[in-house]
Amino acid sequence: MAKTSAEQMRDWQGPALFSFGFRPFFLFAALWVALAMLLWLPALSGAITLPTRFSAVSWHAHEFLFGYLGAVVAGFLLTAVPNWTGRLPMVGWRLAALFALWVAGRVAVLVSDHLPAAVAPVIDLAFPLVLGGLILREIVAGRNWRNLIVLALLAVFTLANGIFHLEALTGSYAAQGFGLRLGLATGIMMIAVIGGRIIPSFTRNWLAKENDPARPAPPMQRLDKLVLLASILILVLWVLRPFEPLTGALLLAFGGLHFVRQVRWQPFHTLREPLLWVLHAAYLFVPLGAFALGLDQIMGHPGTAGAQHLWMAGAIGLMTLAVMTRASLGHTGQALTANRATVAIYLCLFGAVLARFWASLHLGLTHLSGALWLAAFLGFVLAYGPSLLRPKPEK
Repeated sequence: MAKTSAEQMRDWQGPALFSFGFRPFFLFAALWVALAMLLWLPALSGAITLPTRFSAVSWHAHEFLFGYLGAVVAGFLLTAVPNWTGRLPMVGWRLAALFALWVAGRVAVLVSDHLPAAVAPVIDLAFPLVLGGLILREIVAGRNWRNLIVLALLAVFTLANGIFHLEALTGSYAAQGFGLRLGLATGIMMIAVIGGRIIPSFTRNWLAKENDPARPAPPMQRLDKLVLLASILILVLWVLRPFEPLTGALLLAFGGLHFVRQVRWQPFHTLREPLLWVLHAAYLFVPLGAFALGLDQIMGHPGTAGAQHLWMAGAIGLMTLAVMTRASLGHTGQALTANRATVAIYLCLFGAVLARFWASLHLGLTHLSGALWLAAFLGFVLAYGPSLLRPKPEK
């Protein structure tokens, strides 16, 4: 008889860290993005020189978007796909080997200036390619065709990473290149697709539990599908022609569509539960970032980096932190409610995003933003690390 997921995890006698996919990737994604900030701030001021082939800004952008987000996506998919397909999760030494491949990518990119040119890209790209192969196998075996869109997004994300490496190796400024825009656009589409499923579902469940008569619109209705289709077209135009006035106008439309979509999920009824309002707040950065980018393009892109950070640090940073806290609580046997430490983590990241946006207007807040960023992600490590490192309590 085939073992259940719980039985397979109980049979694992090694470190609890490798008993489920979210554990190593969520914990070390947060640790890495904090360490990367600790390295980048002195590198930005010229106090240290990083041993990477990338410029300091390009390395910073790459390690957040492809290093950090890549790990969070892996942790999410390795946890969610078994639920989608009804198949067993990856545990044990296979999971440890996949995690080691991600770590090898981070090290290789950081010390790439001391390696032959092709080595770091090959090692770094091996991780998402192997992950994609594993997810494809599970989707095909479980005949779970509706989630092929998630695999397609992972494939485009991997392509964007490869383009980023190519741009950096050929002397282009990769931090504002095609690869970064394609990767960022794909990250926003991941939020639009996956967030569009989980946010209304979690909201509905909580409202029903609280006997609140309000109900969000069900996920993936006709409006949602139209918004997603329009989003793909607009983001493709932004990736290819980012500084055109037409692109700016369409980004404003993009923001409006996502704002209307989100209002249908009853966000104002979730203010009493931080685990929910943070998801809604993170999604709100999708239209806010589009509005900021659209206005930048129409006005001659005076602050594009700051506007992009509303998507990168705001939408992606806050959404991933929200998902990591909620999943870590639920899958380690804890109550789905946010304590004071968790709320403080959320507020620190909010502060980091706002400070970084204002820093783009030359107000000198970059280091304040970095300090709040460190507080948020080191706070996650301290608050959630112990439960991620120990076995789930037996019921």
